[in-house]
Amino acid sequence: MSKTVRILVFNNEIEAKLLSEILTSKEIPHIVRSFHDSALDGVFQVNAGWGVLEGPEKFRDDILKIYEEMSLPGNQIESI
Repeated sequence: MSKTVRILVFNNEIEAKLLSEILTSKEIPHIVRSFHDSALDGVFQVNAGWGVLEGPEKFRDDILKIYEEMSLPGNQIESI
């Protein structure tokens, strides 16, 4: 994979896993990095978000478009 750049910050693990699965199915290279630190029991995740998605700059627009479509209200699962 070519040099990666930070593309977006995830709110939670579910969002990260879903986007990662979609990108993998579309063969878009990416890396998901969690901010969890077991020594500090995830304290950075409270302030900084769950983690980040990194990928090659040339895929930024594609990744952001997929993320926006995934996040549309009609595409979200409602909680009970």
